[in-house]
Amino acid sequence: MLSPAKQAPSQITEALHKADNLLIASHVFPDGDALGSQLALGEILESLGKKVYYYCEEFVSTMYEFMPGSEKLKNDLPDINLFDAAVAVDCGDRFRLGHEMDTLLQIHPFIVIDHHAGHRDFGEISWVEADRSSTAEMIFDLALALNADISYNAAYCLYTAIVSDSGSFKYESTSAYTFHVASHLLNHGVVPSEVAGKLFDNYSVNRLRLLEKVLGSLKLYTQGQIAVISATNEMFEESGAKPEDTEEFINLPRALRSVKVAVFFKETPDGYIKVSLRAKGECDVSQVASKYGGGGHRNAAGYRVKDRTMAEARDELLQELKRRLKLRWSAE
Repeated sequence: MLSPAKQAPSQITEALHKADNLLIASHVFPDGDALGSQLALGEILESLGKKVYYYCEEFVSTMYEFMPGSEKLKNDLPDINLFDAAVAVDCGDRFRLGHEMDTLLQIHPFIVIDHHAGHRDFGEISWVEADRSSTAEMIFDLALALNADISYNAAYCLYTAIVSDSGSFKYESTSAYTFHVASHLLNHGVVPSEVAGKLFDNYSVNRLRLLEKVLGSLKLYTQGQIAVISATNEMFEESGAKPEDTEEFINLPRALRSVKVAVFFKETPDGYIKVSLRAKGECDVSQVASKYGGGGHRNAAGYRVKDRTMAEARDELLQELKRRLKLRWSAE
């Protein structure tokens, strides 16, 4: 078995060994890494005889229903006195826990495992490593530190999470150790082509119709170095697609040869505009997102705004990106 790249903190392993009933939470609007890490950690703890409650504020996106154990996720929060420990995975700050944040943080000890560069410390025991490809990579190390067996289901969830958050191993956070972990997970029977097919070849007709509209919104600025796409509530209504159907859309404008930063504006029914940012190393978009109350990684970050139009949010962000990229303004 591989030795962990960085040993999981003993405070965390000791707290998990002592606890009998645990709650594991992922962040709101969970992505592949959040769900994969949550499900895998729960499977690992259950193998040690623990009782685990899998809490997620939203229903699982149809994009990730294929992950083993996804049916265990619950949207309602029971009496927190039932738990003697809680773990939040892939949460960059306390607000990412959702509406039940204050209640969840009353569970003691509250453990946080995360890999976001803009992490805002919360909880009683935190383990944050911003150079990791994913939180799932850290969960793998935690399993080793706990001397726990990694089942096929846990391996499947961890591998899916790593592929999802590393951009299929193409983001700069991907390291040699990432491939070592992936190799180990494949030895548990995970088939890469199967995971890739379920992650990337599972479009619905409505999602494809939405994609057509979103790509039609593409605008390029600063000689093609900034690309902007958008999804309005009207587009969702006309296509019949759901918010989760936009997963991975941001990577399409990022793939343009000239683009240094890609931006995706998405309206939500509750009046917010979600802004996703992707870069190729020219600009640290986590710093940009942080300015607007968000966060993330150097090449992948996001935030949300309210009480302004999409045009206003776009113009403000474009000026900030222009300043950071040190480019002369020139809309095409």
